[in-house]
Amino acid sequence: MSERLCSIASRCMWAAYVGLLLQQSLDAFLHQAPWFIWLVKLLPLLIFLPGMLKDRLRTLIWLCFVCLGYFLILVQRIFAEPDSPVVISGLVGVVILFVAAMMYVRWRARALRGD
Repeated sequence: MSERLCSIASRCMWAAYVGLLLQQSLDAFLHQAPWFIWLVKLLPLLIFLPGMLKDRLRTLIWLCFVCLGYFLILVQRIFAEPDSPVVISGLVGVVILFVAAMMYVRWRARALRGD
């Protein structure tokens, strides 16, 4: 059962991660942001990619902390632009990413311990 839960959480985490990257890229594109803003929006997420590919749980824990920053920014933006589908999708994506990564770490650590 634990392997199946890990697999589901992993797929959700990767889908939300890619979705958040795409949302942040689309947001920067729509606002015609300069390259520096693109870098500020995407680099905090891209830093974690190597560790995620190597399935390092500590990397995923840090990714959850970074998600909180994206969450704060997107909550502020949802009040400024309540009808923006780009902002809404980003907020949904960051929440799914946080929960899926958190649950994956929990279930994967449990599976590695042999519980």
